[in-house]
Order: sequence, then structure tokens, then C-alpha cells
Amino acid sequence: MKGLIHHLEINVSNLQQSIEFWSWLLEDLGYKPFQKWDKGKSWKLGDSYLVFVQTEDRFLSTAFHRGRTGLNHIAFHGESREHVNHMTAKLEERGVSILYRNHHPFAGGEQHYAVFFEDPDRMKVEIVSPN
Repeated sequence: MKGLIHHLEINVSNLQQSIEFWSWLLEDLGYKPFQKWDKGKSWKLGDSYLVFVQTEDRFLSTAFHRGRTGLNHIAFHGESREHVNHMTAKLEERGVSILYRNHHPFAGGEQHYAVFFEDPDRMKVEIVSPN
């Protein structure tokens, strides 16, 4: 357990929109709903969990941008190339744009089979195949 991530807490501009986006994705990846309160919701997998919290109004004027100091993106392990393809199809069905479409599914290099996309706040997310 030492050194494993315990949890990540992410502030979001619209909690309901983020819950709609992340719930199916995380549950497909094996996460289970964990905690819920007026200003947040979390999902857990094993001993780690992801928390999404509504950003306070006073901080909403500055939007997230992955090029600034701080978090660049979140990458999740997929089960296989087939799983990455399945998730790509589900993302497209939901109207989520696939990033780096002209290089998909090898946008991370020839040995890196993955799908890259953005959440409602434009945080980059990746699901990568183990092989």
C-alpha cells in the first residue's frame, strides 16, 4: 500500500454535468459509487478513490487548462485493445470528441494503444491498453 494513491480530488465547474460524464466511465472501469453530498461525489476502486467537488463560485472565473501548472491529464489502465475500442465507441455514442483523431489509437506512439478525450471542464483523460 505504501506509495499508492489514496485519492484524487478534482474541482469541477458544474458538478451535475461532471457526475453525468464521469459516472458511466468510472463504473465501466470498475469503480463503485463511494460517497455523495451536496457539493460532491466520489467513486472507489480498491483502496483508491476519485472525488469530484463543485468549485466555489468565487473561483469559477478562471477555467481549467491542462497547459498551466498543475494536473495535465488522468490516464486509466484499460483491459485490452478491445476494451479501448469499446470505450472509444461509447465515448462517440455520447458525443465526446476523441482527441488526436488523426493518430488514434496510437496518439501516444506506435506501442501506446489508447483513447484520449476531455471531460466537461476540458481535463484530458486517457484509457490505455496494457499491450
